[in-house]
Amino acid sequence: MFESLTDKLGSALRNLRGVGRLTDENMADALKEVRTALLAADVHFTVARDFVERIRIQCAGQDVLKSVTPGQQIIKIIHDELVKLLGEGETSLSAARTLKILMVGLHGSGKTTSTAKLGKLLKKRGYRPLVVACDIYRPAAIDQLEILAKQEELAFYADRNSRDVPAIGAAAFEAARTATADCIIFDTAGRLQIDHDLVEEVRKLHAKVQPDEVLLVADGALGQEAVNVAKAFHDALELTGLILTKMDGDARGGAALSIKSITGVPIKFIGTGEKAADFDTFYPDRLASRILGMGDVVSLVEKAQESFDQKDAERMAEKMRKADFNLEDFLAQMQQVKKMGSMQSIMGMMPGMSGVQLPDDSERQIARTEAIIRSMTIQERRKPEILNGNRRKRIADGAGVKIVEVNQLMKQFQQMQQMMKMMKGGGAKKMMRQMEAMKGKGGVPGM
Repeated sequence: MFESLTDKLGSALRNLRGVGRLTDENMADALKEVRTALLAADVHFTVARDFVERIRIQCAGQDVLKSVTPGQQIIKIIHDELVKLLGEGETSLSAARTLKILMVGLHGSGKTTSTAKLGKLLKKRGYRPLVVACDIYRPAAIDQLEILAKQEELAFYADRNSRDVPAIGAAAFEAARTATADCIIFDTAGRLQIDHDLVEEVRKLHAKVQPDEVLLVADGALGQEAVNVAKAFHDALELTGLILTKMDGDARGGAALSIKSITGVPIKFIGTGEKAADFDTFYPDRLASRILGMGDVVSLVEKAQESFDQKDAERMAEKMRKADFNLEDFLAQMQQVKKMGSMQSIMGMMPGMSGVQLPDDSERQIARTEAIIRSMTIQERRKPEILNGNRRKRIADGAGVKIVEVNQLMKQFQQMQQMMKMMKGGGAKKMMRQMEAMKGKGGVPGM
């Protein structure tokens, strides 16, 4: 979502390279570009104005620290100001048990999906969540939450016959006791716009269940409208936190940069995709680093720790060290990487790679590679050298691809095996030449 902002900020900061001191004169043009970049990202104009002014005051007249360029110094200042703008520190949930969370928002913001995602995240943290269907208006809303709850193995409660939302909320406490749940998440109804009936119903439910947290689910792609929605709900219900969804889209991200400053309500969670794994705690410092093209190594490591089994990783490293890596191992590695999220989201966490755009069909290429390997027998995966013409044709037909794609995969896999053998023998220079030869050929699909 922030690729355009990252590029424009990078362009503005490049102009400061080579100068020995930050002054009003050499800062003027750069800060003008920073302000323009923020406005283009749909950041509220008062937020952008105050942000730039704070940076100007901090930068003007500062001597460049020893071995630190002005560009590096201003990046540090902008990073710190971005963290303040987004909301400093980790914004954790209440420590209450039983923890009661009221989910509110407009129709189409991803509220029901976020309810299930939040339940899964809290389950990982040791809670036993119960999700409660309080949306009695939208067709199939109860069914949707029930299906999602089953997928994530969450306790579920609904009363399909009742039209009394506060009563449904109150009855959920008994269901929580029965299910030994220590966290209750209420999924409420949304509307296409804020209206009196919506607010009044949620107020009554709020009074009945006395939630510890009131989280507004807001569509991050709405930009400034998301800020207006947050202000209206906060005035009515006193929100304790925000969940920004659809942050993987191509919108400009102004909501994330404006909403905390305008409403005073912290962003607590962020949704970056449709999968349950594409949902996590919001860390302002990490997002600030990604916006400035510095990556997010901490989140990348955390995702890897969640997705990779330690013993499997050690076993795989040993096989690679011995150059005993086959297609079955390659498939297992692909499955582990997929658990971490999309390749584009992983790239965004790598320092210097946030602005790199993968080809539109990169995920499709990975799926084709997986289909090819899955069309092989176990023996063929473990001993790829036995793949003759007839076997390759059968594999191509089974995977629904052309035989040339199977041949291409095998050729690239053989190159990778050769590189491992060079590493085993200590031939670093030969390996580098081999890597150069693979450049421009797409590499091994899915790697």
